[in-house]
Amino acid sequence: MIVKDELLSKLRRYFNLNLYEARIWTALLSRGVSTAGELSDIGTVPRSRAYDILESLEKKGFVIMKLGKPIKYLAIDPKEVIERVKKQIQETADSNILKLKELGDDNALKELDILYKQGVEFIDVVDLSGALKGKHNLYTHLETMIKNAQKSVTIVTTAKGLIRKAEALKPLFQKLNKKGVAIKIAAPISKESVNVVKDLKNLADIRDSKDFNARFVIVDGKDLMFMVMHDEAVHPSYDIGVWVNTPFFAQALETMFNKQWEGFQPASKLIK
Repeated sequence: MIVKDELLSKLRRYFNLNLYEARIWTALLSRGVSTAGELSDIGTVPRSRAYDILESLEKKGFVIMKLGKPIKYLAIDPKEVIERVKKQIQETADSNILKLKELGDDNALKELDILYKQGVEFIDVVDLSGALKGKHNLYTHLETMIKNAQKSVTIVTTAKGLIRKAEALKPLFQKLNKKGVAIKIAAPISKESVNVVKDLKNLADIRDSKDFNARFVIVDGKDLMFMVMHDEAVHPSYDIGVWVNTPFFAQALETMFNKQWEGFQPASKLIK
């Protein structure tokens, strides 16, 4: 049996399996029921490792060991395996969240907070900067920046970026709106983003930036993050952003942008 490397790679990623586990599992799925020796031959896995691998798969709920000799293993319906894995992931996540909540009530968090505040005192202003790689990391840091906003948030993005930010940041926009934080969003308005404009119109001042190509966020005139490439020209995993805590530059950039802002048409006039 030949299983494509692409499929094995997906199984390893989706189910958190190693290569031998993926090979043995797919070999068993192709046979329904089989011995460890047969599976090692089919999956091209050393026989000395086959029993350990099958024991691991059994603990994870991927296979069932049959009674009798020789020992045989029975494949489980992949749909059932998915449900089991989902349940395991949920249980692990719930357990970890509970531990983190308990940490919040523990003196350990207070000690960590004290250490952080002491460390911040020694940080030079020029050290309050960093490069972030990958869209996931960019959005994680954006959330941290935006949720701490006290006065204003200025977002300049692309048409697709507007849609992504609406999906990821809307709950934060709602909280900031209640706090009275002014939110400005400039982006090219496309047919795909019209619904986003309607959805956010009561939370932010959105304007059509047309051909103004830029990607940056300024919070309270001091926290700045800008992306170095157009999001259509780079894979999400390789997207790069630069974060700087610099009132001097952030305020200067915001002042220059505000002149452009006055020329942008309010998005509310573009929707019917």
